[in-house]
Amino acid sequence: MSNLRARAVVSVADPEPIIAAVCTYLAEYDTDVRRDGSFHRIFYDFGNGSLRALREAIELEAEARDISGLFYMRMALAAHLKEFAGAPSPEIVWAGDGDDIETPPNFRPVSVRKMHDITQHMRRITFAGEDLERFADDDNLHLGLIIPPEGGKLIWPKVGRDGLLQWDPETPTPAMRRYTVRRCNPATGEIDIDFVLHDDAGPGTAFAVHAQPGVMAGLAGPSGGSIVRGRDWYLLAGDETALPAISRFLEILPADTPGRVLIEVAGAEDEQPMGGGAIEVEWIHRGADRPGLRLSEAVRAVEFPPDAASPYVWAACEFNAFKAIRNHLRTERGLKKQDHLVVAYWRQGEPEDTAPGND
Repeated sequence: MSNLRARAVVSVADPEPIIAAVCTYLAEYDTDVRRDGSFHRIFYDFGNGSLRALREAIELEAEARDISGLFYMRMALAAHLKEFAGAPSPEIVWAGDGDDIETPPNFRPVSVRKMHDITQHMRRITFAGEDLERFADDDNLHLGLIIPPEGGKLIWPKVGRDGLLQWDPETPTPAMRRYTVRRCNPATGEIDIDFVLHDDAGPGTAFAVHAQPGVMAGLAGPSGGSIVRGRDWYLLAGDETALPAISRFLEILPADTPGRVLIEVAGAEDEQPMGGGAIEVEWIHRGADRPGLRLSEAVRAVEFPPDAASPYVWAACEFNAFKAIRNHLRTERGLKKQDHLVVAYWRQGEPEDTAPGND
């Protein structure tokens, strides 16, 4: 089957600085961005796209294997272009595959079934819904949670000609936040999401704190983020926000897989049972230190086994720690891109559950 493709030509007075700003931002978060002649190509696990400067215009192209991937790719390109183009917002009209999409192809309504506190700062919510098979995929661990306004009704958005979500202007707009699928059982119609209860509560934390059985929410996705398999040694590192993903990885990897897990939390009260098999789990208590500082130091101190022929490192944490760990792995360890993945789940000084990639 051939890939689906869409294209848009967007009128802007000065295209080059806008394209440069988009690419710089994406590269800062470790998105795969490559220059190919006049094209700036962007690669995600769900699809790929490009930006190209024309005379007083930017050409956008999106490509994916299926309609959900194309939906994500169009939305990602349009959202970043509008963000960095500023006011007045440029008009974007997609043509090609997917131009008949009116409602998001990957949304599912769910309701809260039950809640359970794992620790004092992490709450697990079990949602009930139908047709959840897509969220049980071990290769696609992340989803978007659509959170209705407090006391509000769950409504679905429409998809605009620009590929972006459009909400009814007469009703309060729901929030959308990104989480890891902790568990999904399509047979029972249940899906679990673990919420970190942040002190600076945003919509995600507020939803988790006040959730009651029967409260509606929406799911969008899933998308990638799984672990690379088949390596002979692993290092997994993260803070509280990475716990759901690391827990999934430990369940996905064979029990005899060797490696280390480093998890930074505020204190002993935030530790939770982790089934690691042959992988050693170490908890790091940061106390009053800056988030990610001790985690970065611990990653630096790890000794890779001399007989590990194909080690793999995965880490997710605060933005400054993300940069420090990524730089260490690439420059001091000399790891190739295919041998590690480091992501920023939040950024200190910003509301934690509004940061890119927050789990």
